[in-house]
Amino acid sequence: ELRHRASPWQRNLGYPLAMLGLLALTGISVLIVCFHVLELLLDDAAMPRGIQDASLGQVSFSIFGSFGAALQVVLIFYLMLSSVVGFYSSPLFTRLLPERQDTPLTKIIGNCVSLLVLSSALPVFSRTLGITRFDLLGDFGRFNWLGNFYIVFLYNMGFAGLTTLCLVKRVSWAVQAELIRAFGEDR
Repeated sequence: ELRHRASPWQRNLGYPLAMLGLLALTGISVLIVCFHVLELLLDDAAMPRGIQDASLGQVSFSIFGSFGAALQVVLIFYLMLSSVVGFYSSPLFTRLLPERQDTPLTKIIGNCVSLLVLSSALPVFSRTLGITRFDLLGDFGRFNWLGNFYIVFLYNMGFAGLTTLCLVKRVSWAVQAELIRAFGEDR
C-alpha cells in the first residue's frame, strides 16, 4: 500500500537510487572482504590482532586517507543497519519486533538486550572482516580466536560467499520477475 501511495518522484527516483546505494554498499563491502581474504593468504600482518602503540591522528587507518576513513564509517553504519534488519527479519526473532503502543516490558527488555549484543559485536565484526583496523577504545584484538587463521579466513569467506549469494539471488529474482511481467507471461 505504501508503494502505491508514494509520489511518482519517490517511485521513479527515490526507490531506484536507494536500491543502487544498497547494491553499491554491499558490493563495496564484499570487495573489501575479498581483498582482506587475499591479504590473509599473503601476509600474516592482516590478522585482526590488536594494534600496539597506535598513534591516533598521526597515522591513517586507511590506505585511501580521509576518503577511505569516511568510507569505513559509512560501511560500518551500513553493516550495523543491515544486521539489525536481518536480525528482526529472521523467523526466530520476528515475534520480538516491538508493536506501536502495545509492547510488553519483557519484549522491551529483550529488544534492549538484543541491540546491546549486536552493537557490542559490531567492532569485532568489522575488524574480523577487514573493513577497519581501528580498535575503538576497546582492545578487541586480544580475543584469542582473532589470532586463529582458519577461523578468520572461514569467517571472511562465509561472509563474502553468503552475501554474494543473497545479492545474486535478490537481483536475479527481481530481474526475472520484471522480464516475466514485461512479456506478459504473468497473466
